[in-house]
Amino acid sequence: MKKHATLLILLFAWAVIFGVFAFLVPLSFPTQANIETIARQTAIVGFAAIGMTYIIIRGAIDLSVGSTVAFVTVVIAWMLQVKHTDGLTAALAGVLTGCLCGLANGLMVTGFRVSPFIATLGSLLVIRGAAKGLGNEQKIDVDKCPAWLQNVLAKLAPDQRWQLFPPGVWLLLVVAVLAAWFLRSSVFGRNVVAAGSNEDASYLAGLPVRRDLVLVFVLGGLFTGLAGLMQFSRLTVGDPTVAVGLELDVIAAVVIGGASLTGGQGSIAGSLIGALIMTTIKSGANQIGMPNWVQEIATGMIIVTAVTIDRLRAARA
Repeated sequence: MKKHATLLILLFAWAVIFGVFAFLVPLSFPTQANIETIARQTAIVGFAAIGMTYIIIRGAIDLSVGSTVAFVTVVIAWMLQVKHTDGLTAALAGVLTGCLCGLANGLMVTGFRVSPFIATLGSLLVIRGAAKGLGNEQKIDVDKCPAWLQNVLAKLAPDQRWQLFPPGVWLLLVVAVLAAWFLRSSVFGRNVVAAGSNEDASYLAGLPVRRDLVLVFVLGGLFTGLAGLMQFSRLTVGDPTVAVGLELDVIAAVVIGGASLTGGQGSIAGSLIGALIMTTIKSGANQIGMPNWVQEIATGMIIVTAVTIDRLRAARA
């Protein structure tokens, strides 16, 4: 019941935010085209937020999300343009790259006993550097991108309006339902919640806390890889400089959605609504002409406010 109330509050907050921007920019913001654009942007943040939800519930964090998304776009473009592979092979290579980045993070945290914050802060730079190296410090333009790969998150053509949203948005909803079920109903999901609530007690109870932590980072890498695939579909270019600061939007979305940075609490549905709130704010801010530096200040304030609310809620409990 408490989770349902939280989701209703989040939906109400999003409706208020949407209504404010619709009032301020009535000719462009509440249009179908803009709603579709918001949904497309939410798909990128949303996929990464699903993985981040698992990581934060486990009591960890991943600061390398933005760099991984950029690396995935470069790998996909490199496979298509340099290796001349088919679209499916390139897409799988991109998603696998995300998984490997997550695996590296997990092994650093568990193998070298480095805190997730420091480990992923380091990998943020390493992965971004690898993306720039693979792309020779420039973006990779793809001459012949497969049509289906472009259409995953491309703007709908006039004769496709009946779909309401591109396939990538619908894929996000399906994957989110499966991820939520897996978190709630599987043994692995319950172990993640338990270890995030109290890692020492879970270890003493015989739960494979270190193995599950690695798997959580791999799972996070998988969803970040899918976010990178969505990013490539939207831009159809491999850009090593894209998605800078995306990890802040993703973390903010998860925390706004009710996850606790101390672990043991969070929901996939809440994180998706949080992602929708973040992209709606960004879209509205751009349309009213708000400078980027003001948007960055607003994002930071949102994160601090969400964490403060989480701390007060934990103290009250």
